[in-house]
Amino acid sequence: MKYRNPIIPGFYPDPSICRAGDDFYLVNSSFEFFPGVPLYHSRDLVCWEQLGSVLTRKSQLPLSGCGTSGGIFAPTIREHNGRFYMITTNVNKSSRGFATANFIVHTDDIRGEWSDPAFLDHEGIDPSLFWDDDGNCYYVGTHFGEKGQCIGQFQLNPDTGEHLSETRPLWYGTGGRCPEGPHMYKKDGWYYLMIAEGGTEYGHMETIARSRSVWGPFESCPHNPILTHRDLMLSFETMANPNYVEFEGTGHADLVDDKDGGWWLVFHAVRPSKSQLHHIGRETMLVPVEWVDGWPVVNGGRAVEALMETRDTPGVQLADGLAEQGDFSLEEDFTQMQKLSPSWAYLRNPHEESYRFDRGLVLTAGPDCLDGMGSPSFVGIRQRQFRALVEAELEPASQDRAQSGLTVFHTNEHHYDLMVTGSGDERNVILRKRVCDMVTESTPVALPGSGPVALKIQSHKWGYEFFAGTPGETLRPVGQGLSQLLSTEVMAGTFTGCFFGLFCQGSEEARARFSRFRCQYITF
Repeated sequence: MKYRNPIIPGFYPDPSICRAGDDFYLVNSSFEFFPGVPLYHSRDLVCWEQLGSVLTRKSQLPLSGCGTSGGIFAPTIREHNGRFYMITTNVNKSSRGFATANFIVHTDDIRGEWSDPAFLDHEGIDPSLFWDDDGNCYYVGTHFGEKGQCIGQFQLNPDTGEHLSETRPLWYGTGGRCPEGPHMYKKDGWYYLMIAEGGTEYGHMETIARSRSVWGPFESCPHNPILTHRDLMLSFETMANPNYVEFEGTGHADLVDDKDGGWWLVFHAVRPSKSQLHHIGRETMLVPVEWVDGWPVVNGGRAVEALMETRDTPGVQLADGLAEQGDFSLEEDFTQMQKLSPSWAYLRNPHEESYRFDRGLVLTAGPDCLDGMGSPSFVGIRQRQFRALVEAELEPASQDRAQSGLTVFHTNEHHYDLMVTGSGDERNVILRKRVCDMVTESTPVALPGSGPVALKIQSHKWGYEFFAGTPGETLRPVGQGLSQLLSTEVMAGTFTGCFFGLFCQGSEEARARFSRFRCQYITF
């Protein structure tokens, strides 16, 4: 079987996976975006459909005051006796400090609503659940022991969050910083504890240890790390190949078996646009696993590649021998819709009165803006690939100081906004670029005094080009921006990625009506 990595491209980090019969389910971190915890389904591990999100109610996921890259960290999904559980952490990462709230939600209908949270009295992040053969359930997550950060464990009631034992340290890892992202498995009488180390940057790695007891002691795998690209050396021929895709920051993994006894590893990695610069986010990957002498060997010990060739997934026939992960392009006719599709996300908890369908998607500006830390009138989709054509048509807001249009958004301090301002003879389109504390605006491009406006973004690996004009006519260039200035590394470290979004701001109660949106991933 041949398939392409990433299997879920774009800002979909910290993947966790489980199997229920013939079906696989996968979740990702969502941080300050809402709804929380995207939920995917597949039957072949390669082609994934987003069912929706786990946390769809503000009562499940309050994000008011949530800082950049706060919110939902590293969820885990598991199935036990027909019930699905998702455990995660809501991190209040703001100027006031760093606080965590670990909680569990569950559902008996994977396509339905999930319960309200059952909170756990435990600090730390990256929680996971493990059921032993006797039915006992264990929490595994980060913990601070006598020697510093480690992986800790306690027994709990997964439906109530009640602790049934004290927390015990299990393993400090192999010496890499930030031991985190743990998952426990049982195979052939061994308990396996797999963790991430090295930090979720370019030194990321995955390591594993085993024990005959769920409480340890754990012995480290002799060929740790079992997955890393931290020391990957590329030949000049490889680097000169225009079709080569570089993956860095590999780690935060989860194991799953298929119905035929094969094993697979999902994890995240980044695709740099330039040397050690990435802006799309950490993306979900897949590689096969073999067990040799009681230890997992990931991808035959080889580096992860974009085009993978491996054993067939069970019971799946793929056309032409190549699995396409699905068409991630999106085309929306908002005039025919009453609700947004699962791909769309808000920034923190949305002001529901600011969004409605009335002959299109109507955004009403509120008190917040893209530069702030609130919830602006914004809705966006994750950028999935470097090359994209993004188009929108709208009746822009016409109030004084109102701004509406298309944005490439990473954080409140890093975004490029193609926005329509003014009205009548003063109607213009401007490219406003915010990078840290620097703001620039392009020379205004005049628009006709009335009628709809067409906006377009062309993205490529190194940047974005912006256009505007009248629908059906040749659009005029407005400006351009470098992707490197929207990179995580420029922001002193964030955990998210770029969005293509629609917005309306600047004058409260100003309204913009978007009639259509298209995002097509192409080569040009």
